[in-house]
This record gives sequence, structure tokens and C-alpha cells, in this order.
Amino acid sequence: MKVTGFTFIRNAVINDYPIVEAITSILPICDEFVIAHGNSDDNTLELLKNINSPKIRIIDTIWDESLREGGRTFAEETNKAFQAISADTDWAFYIQGDEVIHEKYLPIIKREMEICLNDDKIEGLLFKYIHFYGSYDYYASSRRWYRKEIRVLKNLKGITSYRDAQGFRINDRKIRVKEINAYVYHYGWVKPPQGLNNKVRNFNKFYHSDEWIENNYPKADNFDYGNADELIKFNSTHPVSIRERISNTNWEFSIDPTKIKRKLSLRRRILRWIEEKTGYRAFEYKNYKKIR
Repeated sequence: MKVTGFTFIRNAVINDYPIVEAITSILPICDEFVIAHGNSDDNTLELLKNINSPKIRIIDTIWDESLREGGRTFAEETNKAFQAISADTDWAFYIQGDEVIHEKYLPIIKREMEICLNDDKIEGLLFKYIHFYGSYDYYASSRRWYRKEIRVLKNLKGITSYRDAQGFRINDRKIRVKEINAYVYHYGWVKPPQGLNNKVRNFNKFYHSDEWIENNYPKADNFDYGNADELIKFNSTHPVSIRERISNTNWEFSIDPTKIKRKLSLRRRILRWIEEKTGYRAFEYKNYKKIR
């Protein structure tokens, strides 16, 4: 069974993405790893080369910044990386530049790959998510944020990245998946206020016009953390690969988490109550077809 990791990245230093931590978190169960490195304006390429693993293969790409429609650039770059994996790959393990897998899940993931390898009904593996927000000590709860997504795929013809690279499709239909007991730790929103403001501005360059960005996200030293409905204390351990970054954090999360509670509409309060009581999230967007 051959496993290939793949990702895309550009300007990881400028945007403070933990790309090295992301890659090294899954490298132990990968036989090779393909990185689509865009035309960075910083030393991202040097950062990637310094991982110094014979498993890693870097391909150079040029981002099309004219594609300001639903983040299509991200999907195109994901496709470039996926298309570059070796033909004899059985499973492709996708990870984005701000996602990290805890080492405790690696044996589970590898075992699920082995179990499902010859099951033609299963085309991918579905992961759960923890979205850290503002601080490494808290994660966000919100219906607007995705709870699950595909991160492991069989190397099948017809698979392409969907919309803004959050998920995948095969021949324009939903991929059949098995949900597994493994989490993706998403750290994209753990930055100081100014860093988050810069992240949002840079991110939206691939969705909206410059005028829209200036009107909606002007340069600022603060950030509105109200994007989350609620913050919940994280009482477990972080992955080994990101612990050094966490220990080197040189800013303080000065927001009172208890005050980050969005005033929800009656409809959303009812939907939240149903989810809390039953675990079922009504009307949830699912870009996959769960088989098991």
C-alpha cells in the first residue's frame, strides 16, 4: 500500500502558516509527499527544502491571481499537486497549510486505509475537525464552520478539488466516504489581531476585488473575534509537530472567551438546541456521501 501526501502553499512566512508542522505531522505514514509551491514573495521554498526528507518532491507553480471567483485558485493549486502524485499511489493524503494531524491518530488512519483499500464502495476517508480560534487554548463552535471533510482519497481518475479546495468531487459527483475516528486540528485562526486582519485581507484577494476588501476589511491592528458563536476550552494535548511553535508564541490572547457569544436568531437557537440534545446538525452542508 503506497500513501502519498500532497499540499499547496505560497507565502507561508508572510501569512504565518504552519506548513512545516502540517507536512511533518503526516510524513511518517507517507511514502512520498508532493508540494505544489507557488511563486512566493518570501523564503517559503527554503523553509520547505529545510524539511530535508527524501520523501518530499516540490513542484513549482504560478498562481493565477486573476481568478477572483469563489477561491478557484486554491482548487487549481490543489489539483496541480494531486495530479503530480506517483501513478502507483493507492491513497492520497491531503493537508492544507494550516492543518495538523495529532500523532495519536496516525495508526488509526493507516489502519483504516488498509481496511478500505480493496473496498470499491469507499473512495475516501472523512475526518472530524477542531477549529482553534484566537488562541491555542480555545476552539470555536459555530454552525457556519464545517465539522467534517475529506482528507484521504483513493488515487482515482476523475477526482478534482471542489470550489475553493475545501473538499473534492469525482466526475462532478460527491465522493463516497467512510467517517473515521480522527481529527484535523485547524490552526488558521490562531494569530494575534493584526495577523488575523492581514490573513483575512490576503485570503479575500482570491474571492473579491481590492475595493471590496478595503471597504470590508481595512488595515487595522485589531480584529473582531465575533466570527465564532462560542469559544470552548481545549483540555487535551496538541500535536508534537506544532508544540515548539506554540511555546514560541510571543503574544497574548487578551479576549475574554466567555464574552464571545453571538446573539443568535430564533431559528439558529432552535437548530443549536437540537444539535446539543441529539448530536444531529440539521441542514448541514455535506460535500460527500457517507457510506459508513
